[in-house]
Amino acid sequence: MLGGPAMLSDDLPSPRFIAPARTRADSAKFQRVRVSVLGRYMLADRREFPCQVLEMSPGDALVVAPVAGVLGEKIIAYIDHVGRIEGTIVRQAEGGFLMDIAASPRKRDKMAAQLTWLTNKDLLNLPEDRRHERVVPDIRHSTVVLEDGRRYNCKIIDISLSGAAIELDVRPAMGTPVTLGRMRARVIRHFPNGVGVEFASSQEMLTVVQQNLRMN
Repeated sequence: MLGGPAMLSDDLPSPRFIAPARTRADSAKFQRVRVSVLGRYMLADRREFPCQVLEMSPGDALVVAPVAGVLGEKIIAYIDHVGRIEGTIVRQAEGGFLMDIAASPRKRDKMAAQLTWLTNKDLLNLPEDRRHERVVPDIRHSTVVLEDGRRYNCKIIDISLSGAAIELDVRPAMGTPVTLGRMRARVIRHFPNGVGVEFASSQEMLTVVQQNLRMN
């Protein structure tokens, strides 16, 4: 696994700082739903660990974690299907902690939509949430370059206008910035044979995506 303790902190504020534009939630306003999603979190001392969220609302999350942290400690996490969240440990629980979530109203609306999808996808047999249709590209082989310059060959499983699934021998931490071909992206998902990445800016045409997958 690549990525030291600072991986989750790239382009993020210090764990001791919450941007003023974000508002802390009154957890009583939100009802948590049962989910089962994986992620990674970073404590205030920048140690990074894997985690699983068992219950979540747009205002707080119940997290199963190997290291629980302390009350009041700032947390930054990347959660599958939800993305980056930040907040504070408000209660320790068996095997983990409950954290509140500091977010803008727009971010809370987006989380509410994602949580609705997560809680209903199995019951309604919904397909995996995709903002854009995914296709198998004409160009299957490309390169992934990390910020420190390390370069890896990869195989494209599928692509869309907003991201790609790639076979890769390494597993950069979620949230790690990478360059796929000539496109800037970040890692948003791990799976057994590789990772999923989200492009820094959504492409307008799949032909452009495929042209940019070419190796430099």
